[in-house]
Amino acid sequence: MRDIVSCFSENSVNVYHSSCSSYSKNACISPNLAPSTQNSVSNVYKIVLSTLKQILITVTWCKSHSNQGLSISFGNHSNDPSASVSAPPFRLNTNSRFFRKKKGSKLIELCDESKVEVFWDLSNAKYDSGPEPVEGFYVVVMVNSEVGLVIGDNTNEEAFFKKIKTSTTHIAKVSLLSRREHCSGNTLYITKAQFCDTGTLHDVMIRCSVENEGGLINSSSTSTLPVLSVCIDKKTVIRVKRLQWNFRGNQTIFVDGLLVDLLWDVHDWFFNTVSSSGYAVFMFRTRSGLDSRLWLEEKTAHKDKDRVEFSLLIYACKSS
Repeated sequence: MRDIVSCFSENSVNVYHSSCSSYSKNACISPNLAPSTQNSVSNVYKIVLSTLKQILITVTWCKSHSNQGLSISFGNHSNDPSASVSAPPFRLNTNSRFFRKKKGSKLIELCDESKVEVFWDLSNAKYDSGPEPVEGFYVVVMVNSEVGLVIGDNTNEEAFFKKIKTSTTHIAKVSLLSRREHCSGNTLYITKAQFCDTGTLHDVMIRCSVENEGGLINSSSTSTLPVLSVCIDKKTVIRVKRLQWNFRGNQTIFVDGLLVDLLWDVHDWFFNTVSSSGYAVFMFRTRSGLDSRLWLEEKTAHKDKDRVEFSLLIYACKSS
């Protein structure tokens, strides 16, 4: 029996090269709508210390009508469940009338006796519409006096490491494993993604619109049907017609020399029940290993065998 993805996908595999314009010469044009609002953004980083110890650090930025804040949690990347390093997450509410500590530090002791220090300065942070600051801030996580994670743009000063009171020269190897975004509003979603450490930052747009059989957008015809479009750098990489019947599916695109699997599940947009969340889910995931490229010499492929997979998940709640 075929799985549900292959049953409902119009085209099981579609390959798109970001530098090739033959797939679609027309840019993906945004409708006259403001993009949906990001409610929270979570980034999961793998930290490899100089001792080869690996730790997962999840950094979550959230925003609501009543608060805006930051949460950092720690986990173990080992397959051994007994080697737990978890601890209560570090939380910071930067928009509370009772507690607004936008600059400071905190010492945290993990379950494996590792000592973690978190330093932050959000006093001059600037934001767009989302919960994640875009400039004027820094967040630094140190593990056992080793610089583990540095986020922000205020880290290039010579005096920066003096601010965090350390003379260490050890900086851990950091890889971004996944990014998760929760959005709400209409059916237009805009974000940015870097699919590999050496790749460029791409503009990603997901849009659900209606067309009639003749292809007219936003037509008042009674035969209008929903269409899903995904664009990277303003070029359409996939188009899914009759979305109410193809509500789950997957296609493959080729970006920055990598195969990226794109999966969607918009079932709850059309068949929502009281018990369901009403969220659509979109996931971009890179492939690693020898199957990560369409063609490669064996020697080049061997160099890329340890490439870290990256995934971007978008949870989209349609409010109307």
